Amino acid sequence: MPPRPSVMERLLAVSQALAAAPHGGKAAIYADACADLGCSLPTLHRWLKSVRVTPRRKQRADAGEVALPRQEALTISALLMESHRKTGKRLMSIGEALEILRANHAVRAERLDLASGEVLPLSPSAVSSALRAYRLHPDQINRPAPAVELKSLHPNHVWQIDASLCVLYYLRPRSKAELGLQVMERERFYKNKPGNLKSIEADRVWSYERTDHYSGSLGVHYVMGAESGINLADSFIHFIQPRPGDPCHGVPRILMMDMGSANTSGLFGNLARRLNVELIAHMPGNARATGQVEKARDIIERGFESGLRLSPVADLDELNAAAGRWAAWYNANREHSRHGKTRSACWMTIAQDQLRIAPPVELCKKLLTHTPEARKVSATLTVRFDGNEYDVRGVPRVMVGESLQVTYAAGQSEACTIVTRDEEGHELLLDAPLVVREGAGNFRVDANVIGETWTRPADTLAETHRKELRRHAYGVATDEAAEAAKKAKAVPFGGRIDPGKRIDQSPEHIFMPRRGTALDVAASVAAAESKRLTHFEAARALVAAGVAMDTAKNARVREWYPDGVPEADLAALADKLRWMTALKVVGGE
Repeated sequence: MPPRPSVMERLLAVSQALAAAPHGGKAAIYADACADLGCSLPTLHRWLKSVRVTPRRKQRADAGEVALPRQEALTISALLMESHRKTGKRLMSIGEALEILRANHAVRAERLDLASGEVLPLSPSAVSSALRAYRLHPDQINRPAPAVELKSLHPNHVWQIDASLCVLYYLRPRSKAELGLQVMERERFYKNKPGNLKSIEADRVWSYERTDHYSGSLGVHYVMGAESGINLADSFIHFIQPRPGDPCHGVPRILMMDMGSANTSGLFGNLARRLNVELIAHMPGNARATGQVEKARDIIERGFESGLRLSPVADLDELNAAAGRWAAWYNANREHSRHGKTRSACWMTIAQDQLRIAPPVELCKKLLTHTPEARKVSATLTVRFDGNEYDVRGVPRVMVGESLQVTYAAGQSEACTIVTRDEEGHELLLDAPLVVREGAGNFRVDANVIGETWTRPADTLAETHRKELRRHAYGVATDEAAEAAKKAKAVPFGGRIDPGKRIDQSPEHIFMPRRGTALDVAASVAAAESKRLTHFEAARALVAAGVAMDTAKNARVREWYPDGVPEADLAALADKLRWMTALKVVGGE
């Protein structure tokens, strides 16, 4: 501890006496001062240091100079950094790294002794100093990157959401005392007893924390299972709905969260797009971006979950009811250090245009699971969806016969949402109003009345391009001039386009004649004439020629033509078999 103010004058006198004392005369001064002040010699030295003015130590002439080349410093630092664990613990010392790299002739790490002319290896401490001089020491490399401050513009501008594994779990009851949710005891559940953790893995409770970045208002919703897109969507739908006692509700414009697959899943992304919520996922390892919701988890653990042992809950519904009651109380009564108001009071400054009322839970669940459907645009610029007809004349670049992606409109019963993209590829959600029809002919309410109005819809993109192409083809500035040129049968492009020019400009090809083989027509005829039919084929042909074949005739054909029947002999063979039949009939008579 520092000396008392009452002894400062005595210490100054002792310091002056020591400075003027001859060689060997300081011991007596120290002894007298210790006895006078009632302190030990080490304490006296420490007190004197606080009142003594010491001259500044002279800086070495070679201060700041290092003998280690920067390229070798890079190699040593890279090896040290690669040996780090994810926790930041360094597994390899500088001395070990030097031994390994020198053995592999990767670095030399040497210095020249000017006095003796020897080349000596640098010590680990000298290498450490060189690494610090180059700003390459692992302690320097592992320092956190600079942070930037983020701000939101109003309540519900930005929300942050995160999932955490809770200290609660379901216990399989063996008695009435074990019914419901239990708090994990550190003595039974910690990393060195993985078996106990494994036994309740499927029964642990997860929580989703939500904070409004502007006001700091927080909320919590408990789920079972794991971090998943379904649980995230269920919790988000819970947060945006009005709740008794807690004014914070509505759909935020931006939602910040981590890069977990559950958070960036197509399921929750579908809901966010339908509600026109921009999802911003911070980069892995940059938890500071959502530090507010990380702090909210700490507040919930200390402020709410710490009391669950004193007031047990039976199931998730009871747990969420208690959590909602606590969150409403906390937001309304605890001042935030940033704005000096309670969280609820700050959130109540929200303006009407900043509070986007959430659709009912049932519609939110529809938006969650519904994938936009392709619907073809009719000739009257309408699409049919879910049994209704919707007007899409306000959709940019709409074309008759093209398909649009259609889904339910959030918070509107008389509109659908068209999912399209702008020129930069960003997704756009456009509302298309319901087409209302009335009268005996089921006419559109906004249709033109015959004899009174005759307005036509604005040009579609196809019509605009069609007119532009016609003006370009005829080299005119107006649609009327293009139509006149077409009626006058003017040649498009002023006759400058010659479709045959490509033939004239193509290189001339000279083809070498190829040798061929002459067709032997006589041999082909002889082959056709010498074609032989099998006995079966011959019998079929004879039946087709009107000859009644039987066993005897078939036997005669085989006898006369043992190698098959020439096709040219079929007619003579048919006559011969008919003659045999006639002789048989006469002889029989």
